[in-house]
Amino acid sequence: MRFRKEHGSAMAETAVVMPVVLVLTFALINFAIAGYASVAASNAANYGARVGSVTQRAAAGAAATAAQATLEKTMIGEYQVAAAGGGRPGSRITITVNWRVPNWIGSILSLLGGGGGIEFKGTSAATFRQEGW
Repeated sequence: MRFRKEHGSAMAETAVVMPVVLVLTFALINFAIAGYASVAASNAANYGARVGSVTQRAAAGAAATAAQATLEKTMIGEYQVAAAGGGRPGSRITITVNWRVPNWIGSILSLLGGGGGIEFKGTSAATFRQEGW
């Protein structure tokens, strides 16, 4: 039996597989960051609406301030908070949080011929009824 020498095959296999592994790794990291931003926005909207529901005066302002204060602790992403409603017991207070995170995988995919226009963004909202006594 003859044995073939395969001196360069490991390097060639690495050259083919490594870019795929790197793109998948960066994609997983980018999707995890987007998921984190989505959950942070949802939690902030829920917290803000709850604060607004128990506040007796200027409920919408207090709700927006509480949601924004929660999001300031988050160091990933950009967030915009909007509040509506409130004013009397039983009325609804709605907090809407729009979130956006950078898309690092899009720039990598644009080098390979696509995916550069994808943007990670979303909206989270929470509604509570204002309590009163």
